[in-house]
Amino acid sequence: MEHQNDPKDFTLENPGEQKILNLYNQGLRELPTSVWNASQLEVLNVGNNELSALPDTLGNLKNLRMLDLGHNKFVSIPATIGKLTKLHFLYLSDNGFDSVPASITKLKELQYLNITDNQLITFPDGITKLSKLIELRLYNNQIVSLPHSIGNLKNLRELYLMKNQLTTLPKSIGKLKNLKKLMLENNQIESLPESFGNVTSLTDLDLRFNHLASLPNSIGRLKNLRFLDLRANRLSALPQNLSKLRKLEKLDLRWNQFQTVPAWIRQLEKRGCIVYL
Repeated sequence: MEHQNDPKDFTLENPGEQKILNLYNQGLRELPTSVWNASQLEVLNVGNNELSALPDTLGNLKNLRMLDLGHNKFVSIPATIGKLTKLHFLYLSDNGFDSVPASITKLKELQYLNITDNQLITFPDGITKLSKLIELRLYNNQIVSLPHSIGNLKNLRELYLMKNQLTTLPKSIGKLKNLKKLMLENNQIESLPESFGNVTSLTDLDLRFNHLASLPNSIGRLKNLRFLDLRANRLSALPQNLSKLRKLEKLDLRWNQFQTVPAWIRQLEKRGCIVYL
């Protein structure tokens, strides 16, 4: 979403016709009631303001495709958000709430969901029913575990879970056949399930600053992996079948507990892979 608009775009000049309303970074503490009656709106951006409350009439905006509520002071989101069934993009980042309404499960067309920089402790179960989701961003929260149902997100390609409190991943993670990017740095992950090797579309895997003491042998099945970051874990050995990752371009192993360097590491380097030890 482009955030630089002509000043005339910051008002509802044609309440019955205007489809885009950009109120980004306007120092607003409240919104005019006319906004919630503009049912024709397809894009509403009220990000980066001083807003603290949303009315139930949010549900009137049934034609919205993109809604940006990020970087405000909302303590909660009304359940009527579930009426926005045409939403493709939803930004809820940096508000401070610790839960999202169960009605989020009704947003069946959602492709992009951002709930970063909040106070979530549990992973919102309703998210796993959003079968069209392609990109999910939940970093900078306090999430302690992922539900088994995360394997239902068959179309997910990018998953960002950095800076949470995860200690492990469910076996169902292996069902995410289309996942390409998985960002897990700065958690407390101690182990990965053997099913991890089934995520064969994965190209980017970031596991730095976790508590991994070993890796499953199945990681050698990630045939499309290009970037693997294992910095700052507790690794003292590696599965030899990492050498089978023909597309690997960068392997970062710094700040672990290796005593010797496996011979096959040199083979990776000869193939052109950058290895940091």
